[in-house]
Amino acid sequence: MTTASATSTRNRRNRRAEILEAAARLFAARGFHGVSIEDIGGAVGVSGPALYRHFSGKDALLAEMLLDISSRLRESAVAVATSSPDPRQTLDALLDVQIRFATEQPALIIVHDRELGNVPEPQRRRIRRLQRLYVEEWVTVLAELHPACPAARLRAATHAVFGLLNSTPHSAGELPGQEMRPLLHAMARAAIDAAVNAR
Repeated sequence: MTTASATSTRNRRNRRAEILEAAARLFAARGFHGVSIEDIGGAVGVSGPALYRHFSGKDALLAEMLLDISSRLRESAVAVATSSPDPRQTLDALLDVQIRFATEQPALIIVHDRELGNVPEPQRRRIRRLQRLYVEEWVTVLAELHPACPAARLRAATHAVFGLLNSTPHSAGELPGQEMRPLLHAMARAAIDAAVNAR
């Protein structure tokens, strides 16, 4: 690949990322159906029709947005799980991954919760599959820490912790990140311990 073509590809990727970020903010604020292609184009300084060079339509943009974050979370979990032989350290690192997402990407949390049903079915199945694989990375680590705990309970605990951490669009406004992140970490660890030890 020539230097010029590499630069062009990089610029295109950066532009797509910029469009996805702007669309996430708009969808979170006004809902998928309350935002037009022209609105998204205006947010990134281009005409609405120019966005069709990057995405075939608004539903394709939404699908890529949620596929991208689901894929990145799963890849981060795999990287964490394969980098440390100590399951306690691995769990702490997994919590850090989810907390970083929850505190830095609240718009994506809102969009996923409200708009997944607007993603075309083939992409929605892929998103759900990536999310299941992400959960299973957590369950595998938790099973190492709590081998006597049934997998179904570990899976339920994982989903409950995601619910706690992903409440940040409603809970994170009053505390700065450097205070919110350790608070969330401590609460999540306590929730996991309570779940696996409950009788």
